Amino acid sequence: MIGDQPPALLVAGPTASGKSALALAIAERTGGMVINADSMQVYRELRVLTARPTAAEEARAPHGLYGVRPASEAASVAWWRAEALAAMQAAQASGRLPILCGGTGLYFAALTQGLAEIPPIPAPAREEARRLLADQGPAALHEILAAGDPATAARLRPTDSQRIARAYEVWRGTGRGLADWQARGGTGAAPWRFAAILIDPPRDALRAAIADRWGAMLATGALDEVRALAAQRLDPALPAMRAHGAPELLAVLAGQMPVQEASRRAILNTGQYTKRQATWFRHHALADPSRTHTIHARIAGPAQLSERNLADVMSFVDRLR
Repeated sequence: MIGDQPPALLVAGPTASGKSALALAIAERTGGMVINADSMQVYRELRVLTARPTAAEEARAPHGLYGVRPASEAASVAWWRAEALAAMQAAQASGRLPILCGGTGLYFAALTQGLAEIPPIPAPAREEARRLLADQGPAALHEILAAGDPATAARLRPTDSQRIARAYEVWRGTGRGLADWQARGGTGAAPWRFAAILIDPPRDALRAAIADRWGAMLATGALDEVRALAAQRLDPALPAMRAHGAPELLAVLAGQMPVQEASRRAILNTGQYTKRQATWFRHHALADPSRTHTIHARIAGPAQLSERNLADVMSFVDRLR
């Protein structure tokens, strides 16, 4: 019975929309635990560049899955799902409400809809995908993929290097396309009763928030953080190397562009990404529509949560519990 399943809250929205602040406010008021659902905040080297919760914020309520993986190891959706479920179970065992917070739609879908069970990919297929990506670029690899697995290629942007490489290695390593595997089903939805809060801010407010946050990142050590990342000499195809702002700051460190131009590009690219995030959230149900509460305003911090707004949020959360 669904009603017998334990409750979990999803707090979702585009980058810089105020998700973390809202999740923290809810956790403080409910005794909940905030669990990361952002694909970049899992990397320990990227606290500043990914706007991970600060040590002071983490001290105000329990947090999980933040900064738990080295940048040298790519985090898969399957890995995150397993870790998130373990964190949710630990929260429940301690009497806390799991509050999953992030902007990675595929992570939420892995929980609420399930994940295709794809067999392990042979090392030669993975190596071939990385070599082709490095030698020919994502657009060329996308064309190769389209010839062998057109159904998956049609779902991917030619610039989405990580997902193109993943789709290619699945096709080459298993003989079946990623779309085919996904259509076969897999793990199924996690046995939890999900409700969601979706933050859907106006575009102009979000653009301003992105610019403000970028300035704050530069002021609090983003360039030094990327310098330390570059010193590891990691594979440039790794997800952490493509975190928003990382390629631009790497170019600054290489003397290829000034900070001002890097800032302009980083803000622009992040804004374009938030458009894709917002589109994804509008077209994919995070939970039963009757259990989704949408906030059409940017919430940048607890100080900006009006009493009425927060009362509405907490009323929604109380019904979940």
